[in-house]
Formats: sequence, C-alpha cells, structure tokens
Amino acid sequence: MRLTILGGGGFRVPLVYGALLTDRAAGRVTQVVLHDLDAARLSAVTRVLAEQAAGVPGAPEVSATTDLDEALRGADFVFSAIRVGGLAGRADDERVALAEGVLGQETVGAGGIAYGLRTVPVAVDIARRVARLAPDAWVINFTNPAGLVTEAMSRHLGDRVIGICDSPVGLGRRIARVLGADPRQAWIDYVGLNHLGWVRGLRVAGRDELPRLLADPRLLGSFEEGKLFGADWLRSLGAIPNEYLHYYYFNRETVRAYQEARQTRGAFLRDQQARFYAQVKDPAAAALAAWEDTRAEREATYMAENRETAGAGERDADDLSGGYEKVALALMRAIARDERTTLILNVRNRATLSALDAEAVIEVPCLVDANGAHPVAVDPLPTHATGLVCAVKAVEREVLSAAESGSRARAVTAFALHPLVDSVNVARRLVEGYTEVHPGLSYLK
Repeated sequence: MRLTILGGGGFRVPLVYGALLTDRAAGRVTQVVLHDLDAARLSAVTRVLAEQAAGVPGAPEVSATTDLDEALRGADFVFSAIRVGGLAGRADDERVALAEGVLGQETVGAGGIAYGLRTVPVAVDIARRVARLAPDAWVINFTNPAGLVTEAMSRHLGDRVIGICDSPVGLGRRIARVLGADPRQAWIDYVGLNHLGWVRGLRVAGRDELPRLLADPRLLGSFEEGKLFGADWLRSLGAIPNEYLHYYYFNRETVRAYQEARQTRGAFLRDQQARFYAQVKDPAAAALAAWEDTRAEREATYMAENRETAGAGERDADDLSGGYEKVALALMRAIARDERTTLILNVRNRATLSALDAEAVIEVPCLVDANGAHPVAVDPLPTHATGLVCAVKAVEREVLSAAESGSRARAVTAFALHPLVDSVNVARRLVEGYTEVHPGLSYLK
C-alpha cells in the first residue's frame, strides 16, 4: 500500500513514519512518498526516517520528490500536512493581528483566517489533482485550519477527504485517565468544529462518568483543561471544552499574554526548526537525536501563554506524547482493512447537527469502515455552543467564498464576522496588513 505525504519535509513527518514502523499486519503501508517544495527539508526528514528504520525488518520504503503529480500517481492514501507560507508566514500572521490587539493564533481568530485564505487555494488545487490522478485514493487532511481546509477539499473529493486532529483524542484520554477508566473502553460524546468542540459525556459500560468529574473540584483541577479553564467555569458549562476554547473564553487575558511574550509561538517554532534543519545539514549529525530533542522542547512549550495566564504550570509528562499520527494510522487501517472502529474526525455534517447544513464539515465521533467515516448521531449542542459554532462556520464560509472569488470584500467580511475581531475597521486593516506581508494573498482584489 502506498502512502503519499504532502508537506513531506515537515517536522512532524517522523511521527507518522514511526507509527508505520509499529504496524506489522498484512495490508500495511509498504511505500511512503514524501512531497515538499523544499528539497533541503525533504533531505533532512529523509535522513531522520532512515535512522528510524535502521534495523527494523520490512520498514516501509521511502522516496522523495518535489513533483506533486509524480507524488500523487498511484497513491492509496494521501496525507496532507502542508504549511503555505511556512512558519515565517505563521509568525507574520501573529504579528499583524497582535498589532491590532486581536488574536493571531494559526487556527483561531484573525491568524486562522489569514492562514485559511492563503491555504484554501492550494488545498483546492491538490484536491483537483487527486481527483484526476488518484481518484481511488483517500485523503487524510491535517493541514490547518483543519476543518476549513477539509471542507474546501470535500467540494471536489466528497467523503474521500477526512480531517483529523489530535486535540479531541488527547482531551478524551485525559478525562478517562482522571476517572480511572480505560480510554479504549470509553465512549466520548464530543461535538463541534475543529478546535471548537466540547466533551459532554464520557460513558463507560453505558454509564456517563462526566457528572462525577464535574462534581469533584479535586479531580477537575488535576488535568490540563481543568487547570486552564478552572473548576467553576467547567461546572457552569456542564462540559469540558477543547483547549482551544481558552482563546474564546479568556480572550483578553490571552491576547495580553501574547503581546507581552518575548516571542510568539510561530516565531519560536520558526527559529527552533531553522536550527534543526541547519543542524541536520551536517552529514555527521545524528539526525534522529536532533529531531527528538527539538520535538521534546516543542511539546513542552505548547500553549505556554495560555497555561501562564491560567496559572496551570507545566504540561504533564503524559501529555507530551502527541497522538495525531496514531489517529491517522487507525483511520487508514479501518478503511484499508475494514477494521471497524470509532474515531473523532472532521467530516461532512449530513444530518448530524441540525443547526448546520449537510455540507458543513464538523468534528464528531464517526464509525469508520472500508466505506469511509460515518458521523454518529449526537444530541443538539446547548444554545451558547450552537451560537459560537454557527458564527465560526459563517466565517469559514466567507473565507471559502473569498478564496473562490478572489473578493477582497468577502475577506474583510470574514474577519469582521469573527467573534474575536470586534470592529469592521480592524477587519479592513487586517486585510491590508496581511496582503502586504503575504504574496499568497495577492489574488484578493
């Protein structure tokens, strides 16, 4: 089976390859094709993968190319993890937004909109090429903003594109662990959009254990989200929000923390990864060891400003292991081998949430088999959550409209309608600022 990874020179690719090395069953991935526009990054990541595979019998064969069509031909699965504009672009997204006093995070608020505006046209081109060159392939999208990009691609690939994210998986795992339950045996009632969802129940043997958690301040304060949001607020919500909702519920505090920080997250990752890729250029360097050291630092500093704002302290060691590569592998196994499973995924709504139309991509538990991912029926969201989901989905639709039409006015509307951008004038200045620093937004007229 052939897996093509777009963004194959990306820093997190070794996570995916490492997961593949543990898969010894029949029908596994035997060939991995890395595609990236940056040949030097491809070379660096290929070195890391070679060291990972050393001594592993039957390790998947790895090849690399800068030719997109060549990479797609013959693919059974396409894993999309591209970053249009690179980490320098992410740092610019943060800087322009913070100068206007609004959030510049890569998937939330102004930064997410800017990232989406320059990513959607590229993702649509990829979707069209997949439809032409590998029509039977399944596309697994991890490119951020994951829900928005998956919806853009679904207009050309239908249900053969599925978005993944490790945030819901990590949240469910933490809640189950606190409650003394095996995450593999728990049903997680989670629903929303990507980076905008809530756990409303966690059932073990048919019994919902979440009320027990919400009633115990000690348990609530013992894991990441409890520390971030506080026990009182979680009890008020009657649910456990995805960690990214901290940007909404504590927006002023987070923006202030980002403005006061010595360096934004994007700028930190830009500089950190530049050091890694420069280090691995040395043929004598231990590529895998350099990657592991860099990754450990990256994970330990994840959402550091938010944790500082909430007084949450350092991340727990159990939360540093990542997880999206495990979701991707489980998804590929379920489809390729008809190993039926349940995963939280980004898929078209169909009739799952009545507040949204059938084509809207949502994040929800899905039953997965050889025919793809099928969203499970869920209870309606409470009014406060429905309002936020509908507002952000309206923004995503404006982004898709702007990307399709090239309309600057639609781009301004996307910024202006976002709950975390509080002024049409600010929205106009954001569009001006982003088009000045991003050549990829020159299509907006």
